[in-house]
Amino acid sequence: MKAKNLSSRLGLSTRVTAFVCGLALIVVLFVPLWRIELDAPQYPEGLILKMYPNKLAGNVDIINGLNHYIGMKTLHTEDFVEFTILPYIIVFFALMCLLVAFVLHQSKKWLHLLLISFILFGIVAMVDFWRWEYNYGHHLNPDAAIIVPGMAYQPPLIGYKQLLNFGAFSIPDIGGWIFIATGLLLVLAVLVEFKRNRYKKLNSVTSAIILLLFTGLTSCTVGPQKIRIGKDVCSFCKMSIVDNRFGAEIITKKGKAYIFDDTHCLSGFVKGNTIDDQEIKQTYFVEFNEPHDLIEAGQAFLMKSQKLRSPMGGNIAAFSNQNQLNTAIGDLSGEQVTWEGISR
Repeated sequence: MKAKNLSSRLGLSTRVTAFVCGLALIVVLFVPLWRIELDAPQYPEGLILKMYPNKLAGNVDIINGLNHYIGMKTLHTEDFVEFTILPYIIVFFALMCLLVAFVLHQSKKWLHLLLISFILFGIVAMVDFWRWEYNYGHHLNPDAAIIVPGMAYQPPLIGYKQLLNFGAFSIPDIGGWIFIATGLLLVLAVLVEFKRNRYKKLNSVTSAIILLLFTGLTSCTVGPQKIRIGKDVCSFCKMSIVDNRFGAEIITKKGKAYIFDDTHCLSGFVKGNTIDDQEIKQTYFVEFNEPHDLIEAGQAFLMKSQKLRSPMGGNIAAFSNQNQLNTAIGDLSGEQVTWEGISR
């Protein structure tokens, strides 16, 4: 019986982990949990909406002014019950972590209960956040100054989304990352306890929790977007794209896509330092022979020819291999060029 009681107790490393989690959650009370960044040509410095556990902060007044024109409700801290109860929930989880570390360490069930309740709270919080974004983005004033039929202004739950001429980027802030780290540490603590007692595999509940965590963390990916003829507008010349054979695209590290109708526009955009080079994740060119495909700049074979007659006079086409390039050079009296040479 005594040996069984000892095996049910939490190890020292787990108790230390719970203690660290408790202290980290106390820090969350004083830092922003989430942020939504907005950028547009008229706001080159960008606008930021920050969500603390108990208030809204950032460029709230400016964003409210913009919301008024498109019929969205204005944002006020007192309109959200979440800002009243959230600090208490955070304090509850901080105290639970400390109790597990110092008082409730005689039984592993308290650690499991803490982890499960923490994950469930995270799910409920994200669902509530999505509901809040949906209501504000869809329930619009029909008498607003600017009305676009069928248009909704719901920001992304996480990641990037284009809203008219605004790009919206939603991501955890310091407090949000602390929450995620706390969840991962609690999962690690459970794993350590199972390993310490020589369990060969996790029970189904813990496996589901781990899968949920890592699925949530890895589900947001960024990549190139297909260029839509007649719908997309060049990010440099602002002309509607009518021939995507000469198109190009920049994807930033935040997931925003800048689309161009011509290599000339792409080059002008880069040379104009419209965005910092460090913010660029990847550059793509449209495959000339397969206009629905995109090729990474480092793998593209480029040809310049006056016979191409591209929309903005760049007269450059991209190919996926050297043979296609050589054929095009022979047919169109072109010359091979490089992206490095064009972008200088």
